[in-house]
Amino acid sequence: MEANKQEIKVFVTRDIPDIGVDILRNEGFHVTVWKEDRPMKQSEVIEMSKQSNALLCTSAEKIDHFFLHECSHLDIISQFAAGYDNIDIAEATKLHIPIGFTPDAMSEATADIAFGLMIATSRKMFYMHKTIQKGEWGYFRPKANLGIELRNKTLGIFGLGRIGMAMAKRCQGAYDMEIIYYNRKRNEFAEQLFGARWVSFDELLQQSDVLSVHASLSAETKGIFNQTAFAKMKKTAIFINTSRGSVHNEYDLIDALRNKIIWGAGLDVTNPEPMKPDNPLLAMENVCILPHIGSATVEARNKMATLAAENIIGYYKRHQVPHIVNPQSLKNK
Repeated sequence: MEANKQEIKVFVTRDIPDIGVDILRNEGFHVTVWKEDRPMKQSEVIEMSKQSNALLCTSAEKIDHFFLHECSHLDIISQFAAGYDNIDIAEATKLHIPIGFTPDAMSEATADIAFGLMIATSRKMFYMHKTIQKGEWGYFRPKANLGIELRNKTLGIFGLGRIGMAMAKRCQGAYDMEIIYYNRKRNEFAEQLFGARWVSFDELLQQSDVLSVHASLSAETKGIFNQTAFAKMKKTAIFINTSRGSVHNEYDLIDALRNKIIWGAGLDVTNPEPMKPDNPLLAMENVCILPHIGSATVEARNKMATLAAENIIGYYKRHQVPHIVNPQSLKNK
């Protein structure tokens, strides 16, 4: 599959860390990077892709049925992300377009955000910071602004994969938290390492003091944390979501917090994104929200850029994609 890389054109839809672009260029690929400080329209991505052999995109681009048929000539699409719910994987596979992704590059960084949101929510940190800015730091009131402690509480993990494992390690190490989890399949390694217990979804809701979401977005998980789910949680529970905003129903979450059905929430992802500045969640005392910065460290983003580039190089040099979503796409290609 070794090709004349001087003729291979790669289009990159965002200004990713230089290390990824440099790796490709050092291998002889012709790389074009979108440098404008705005997201591309799908029509623009299509236009640039039609002039290219390979696409390096982010999860913000819509790689749907229409796009794939407009750009069915693409040899490979390598995504600068661990998730790929923006891509019609089934259609890409039919068209024999391999989809690369960057798993585990941001696991530690995202777990840090989940862990930080848990602590910040439990002590109302974001809200209390705002009171200082508003000049509302008043006198000492023994019963005011009370948070809750985390030691010896139960951490429930929805989706115990790489990021969930990193979160469990932090919570057990720092706070001696008991770990329970809900997965489609058992994670026996986590059970041995953390003494984690595999439970049903209802048991996860009912037993968790902190419920942290780390599952990918799918038809099964979309909107699963809704009014019914929140109603089964403890009134003292904290809900953390650093996966995808569509996993929770935001209107139902607002209602659950307003009516004290659950105690608090920490979100790095919202639905929709970006969140509007007048969203009522932003004014709530027991809520901490970040603008989807789970992977926003130098180390994580450099690793993501490196893996995304290596997926493209691997395809052209060895007809192998090191980190591939749909390996069956490589058959008969």
